[in-house]
Amino acid sequence: MKKLLLISLIGLTLVSCGGNTGGQLVGVPIPAWRQVTPIGMVFVKGGAFIMGPNDQEATWANTSQAKTVSVDPFWMDETEITNNEYKQFVYWVRDSVVREKLADPAFGGDDEFKFTEDSQGNPLEPPKLNTRKRVPWKRPNEEQQLAINEMYFTGPDDMDPDQKQSRGMVVYNYQYFWVDWQQAALRVNKFDPNTGSYNRTRPDYIAAADSAQHLLRKDTAYIDANGHFVNKTVFRELRFRSDFISSKIVNIYPDTLCWIRDFTYSYNEPYMKNYFAHPGYSHYPVVGISWEQAMAFCHWRTWLEKSYNIQRDGYSVPAEYRLPTEAQWEYAARGGRLLAMYPWGGNYIRSARGCYLANFKPLRGDYSADGAMITAKVGSYPPNDFGLYDMAGNVAEWTQTAYNESNYNFVNDLNPNYEYNAKSTDPDIMRRKVIRGGSWKDIGYFLQNGVRTYEYQNESRSYIGFRCVRDYIEPAQ
Repeated sequence: MKKLLLISLIGLTLVSCGGNTGGQLVGVPIPAWRQVTPIGMVFVKGGAFIMGPNDQEATWANTSQAKTVSVDPFWMDETEITNNEYKQFVYWVRDSVVREKLADPAFGGDDEFKFTEDSQGNPLEPPKLNTRKRVPWKRPNEEQQLAINEMYFTGPDDMDPDQKQSRGMVVYNYQYFWVDWQQAALRVNKFDPNTGSYNRTRPDYIAAADSAQHLLRKDTAYIDANGHFVNKTVFRELRFRSDFISSKIVNIYPDTLCWIRDFTYSYNEPYMKNYFAHPGYSHYPVVGISWEQAMAFCHWRTWLEKSYNIQRDGYSVPAEYRLPTEAQWEYAARGGRLLAMYPWGGNYIRSARGCYLANFKPLRGDYSADGAMITAKVGSYPPNDFGLYDMAGNVAEWTQTAYNESNYNFVNDLNPNYEYNAKSTDPDIMRRKVIRGGSWKDIGYFLQNGVRTYEYQNESRSYIGFRCVRDYIEPAQ
């Protein structure tokens, strides 16, 4: 009788807190929210298309088979990420590192650069950087100057300031955290609501597995005693939901030396010195960015918008920026033309007037014939029917998808994607990621919508860039 009375009292409390519903199921109030069109992005409506090559493969490998797939609607950057846009990320990391140093007692310990309490006076552990406090770049005091000098290469007095900054790029390290949903979704890692624990901690699971198989795999990153960052894969017992959180540290400064490394016996030093640093290249696509750096950029871009929305509205719409899947990229490149060979819809690389429709390597290697010797300013060539520029040529683009020759045979036909988070001990073949679109140094074959190739996730090239996508959330009616 006492148990029944307790349950009844709890039920009455829930009804009274939920308001007068007349005893009917009406749901909970839906908070008002708005979905703002992301600046520089275009909306790509969902649909189905035939994914795969429109023509025979140049190598006659026949590894890619045409397949009908469907994708949800999404937002996509109308151009590749430019040098100027990526510099916002670089400068944010630079300023954050300087603020961390300025708050250090060794450089004056200015408390204004860190929050130790929240708005209600509760202590913050760990303290958070005050990103609104400006860094005194122009008129620092003596202690602040010492902190700022840590960001630059100590070279000759007559060295150009831009060169000093690029030589000090080793300090541009960005650490971020994410939930490994692939690990969380494994059946062996399923949370059991009947026992209030995860399957891996159940005695019957542990008894049936050896010591290696019943441990959770996760990525972790830290700074060692020598000041070097370490990314490694560890294995631990699964006990809490927070165990699925992984971390990584990435040096996010572009690899400017890729202009020399990619082309042996070639004089590309001017590109190495100027392409990212000089304002004349501000609206050119950023290159020298690895897949890992592009992923870090997406994480930072998500944080940047969410933190602003929380400050403005008190909440944030859970839409994250990320790299497009291979299927999303090809669907967007086709621009609604199901069997088009190129993004512009035709079967030829020139217009009716004989003008080239993309930036690539035409004829017998005349790089300048299409109007650009290397990369071109983004948006220099006509967009496709979705309003997306440079989906063919200019720079090839990273995708989120891991590369496998048999992808099309085993991926789902609904939002297909194959992901593999390479462990620190994996061989290089497990680090391949799909790139799409062809570049300024490629022949016309690689400009086709259905042609795919790959690069290793930790490699950076002078002909590979990226653009972001964001999932679309249907507005409440």
